[in-house]
Amino acid sequence: MTTTRVALIGMGRMGRAIDALAAEHDCEIVSRLDVDAVARSGITRESLANADVAIEFTVPDAAYGNALACLRAGVPVVIGTTGWTDRLDELTAEAESLGGRVLWAPNFSPGVQLLLALAEAAGRLFRHAPGFDAHLVETHHTAKLDAPSGTAIALQARVERTLGRSVPVTSVRVGSVPGTHELVLDAPFESVTITHTARDRRVFADGALGAARWLASPRRAGVYTMRDVLGLGASGDPTS
Repeated sequence: MTTTRVALIGMGRMGRAIDALAAEHDCEIVSRLDVDAVARSGITRESLANADVAIEFTVPDAAYGNALACLRAGVPVVIGTTGWTDRLDELTAEAESLGGRVLWAPNFSPGVQLLLALAEAAGRLFRHAPGFDAHLVETHHTAKLDAPSGTAIALQARVERTLGRSVPVTSVRVGSVPGTHELVLDAPFESVTITHTARDRRVFADGALGAARWLASPRRAGVYTMRDVLGLGASGDPTS
């Protein structure tokens, strides 16, 4: 299997987890750019060490600029940072203009992609069930900057679309929790809960590396999400 040359942008928890798992995915980390390195040298083809693909896990305020710099350097980019997608249309236009490749996701866990599908189906099934209210609860570690999480926003959009009414989200930041998302459908005498629990952040690193290898294929062009990587088809949902 051909080795994929990967540049890491962001050497926080996720960057380090990706670094540790790269070899298992036939990936070679050829550049490691932390915040200081980006501030000092910027993001160029040279600083990316001629990588086949970059993986970006930094902070919401930096994600768009970092991704755009990768596109301008001619390097496809996988974006794992959340909280920046108010600029997704701009980045999509830039990718199309430059003929570049972008893959973004609020969550790289395959289980979360299935959770999104379950949430959409639940909204449809409970739409006419009498007495049931819907609520989302997401829990993450205290260092997570955005609240609600990108995954919670995606879940909210899916449920609201099929349920036909608004669904509130509660965000909890505590300890070192990698990520838990719950959809609660509650009635006076019974309750249905659908939960996804990430036990280790390696599930996100594993998914990001798989996405990077997928995006590095020269046949890819455009903007993608994990639904494309997993062959689940387009959802038409800009938050998926």
